[in-house]
This record gives sequence, C-alpha cells and structure tokens, in this order.
Amino acid sequence: MKVAVLDINGKDTGRKVELSKDVFGIEPNNHAVYLDVKQYLANQRQGTHKAKERAEISGSTRKIKKQKGTGTARAGSIKSGVFKGGGRMFGPRPRNYSFKLNKNLKRLARKSALTMKANDKAIVVIEDLNFDTPKTKNFTSVLKTLGLNDKKSLFVLGEPNNNVYLSSRNLKGTEVVSNSSLSTYKILNANSVVLFEGSLEGIESNLSK
Repeated sequence: MKVAVLDINGKDTGRKVELSKDVFGIEPNNHAVYLDVKQYLANQRQGTHKAKERAEISGSTRKIKKQKGTGTARAGSIKSGVFKGGGRMFGPRPRNYSFKLNKNLKRLARKSALTMKANDKAIVVIEDLNFDTPKTKNFTSVLKTLGLNDKKSLFVLGEPNNNVYLSSRNLKGTEVVSNSSLSTYKILNANSVVLFEGSLEGIESNLSK
C-alpha cells in the first residue's frame, strides 16, 4: 500500500512510501483490539474507592432494643447497614484493576488498529519536522494546513522530540507520541493518525517481530 508523503504545508512532495502489508494490511482481529483497549482503560483506574463498613463507623456498641417481643427484626448494633448512618454493606474496596496480556496479542491488536485506520484512509504521512523552540502557534499552523484543527489527531514521531511535543501539549484533541509509545487505544481514539516519515521504520520493526 503506497501513501503520498506531504510536507508541513500539506502539499504533496511527489514522493510515496510503501506501508508494510504485515502491519497496515492484515486481517483485523477485533477481539485482540477489545482486550488491548480494555487493558489500557483498566490501567488508568486508580482503584482507590472505599466505603466504610460497620466495623469502621463511629457509634455506640450497645444493643439498641431487646431481642424479642418488639414485633420487628432483631437488631444488635446501630452501626448495622440497615440503619441510617450505619456502615455500607458490600461497598467498594481498594483494588488493582490491571491485568496481563501477552506481547504477541498486544502486537496483533496494534497492527489491527493501524490496518483499520489504513482501510478508512485515516493515515497521513508527512516529512519529519522540528521547531527551533517550543511554540504552540507553530504546531497549530501545521494542523490547519493538514485540515486537522477540528479533529482528534495522533502524531507519531520517529524519535522523541521535545520541541514538537511541548508545542502540542496545550492543544485539546491532539497528542504527540514516539513510535515506541504507540498504543491501540490512542490509534483508535484519533480521527487521523499522522506518521512522520522517520517513524515508519520503527513502527514496522516493532510490530513485525
């Protein structure tokens, strides 16, 4: 699959790059994608939720009424969950939501996500760029020339570039990552995936193993 290489002004440079069929042209595996996205979202959860149970509630421990003869259910503590101000029954406890997936499945999920974007013609390849200083205005102009200023976009760098990253950090709906930080969730969450020309080799090398 050949894709035209654009410059930072959104114009065709006249060059084309070949996207590997092993990465951008496989049969997508929806279940692998589902599991990888589920793991990503689970890892974002802090798991610090906590409700007080009856043993943690402040209150008297005396028996609040006699055992028999009241015509109602027996009750031994005001801290019981059936009373107002009592402990929470079966409430949330701190827990770790993360789970493991093997590397081959995660690799398959990322290739499936990239293939889906390629099939939707949502992958753009542009020349490598660099800014002399971090400046949001510079990155905004790139988005406008590519027609992405009103869309969610994911820019993938070949190598970490601090000036480009800092220039995009304040822009809502735009994210810049290096090819080693590429995830299935980030690929699918973007309307367009913009690959810098220098990132292609690293992406194909990482996912072709």
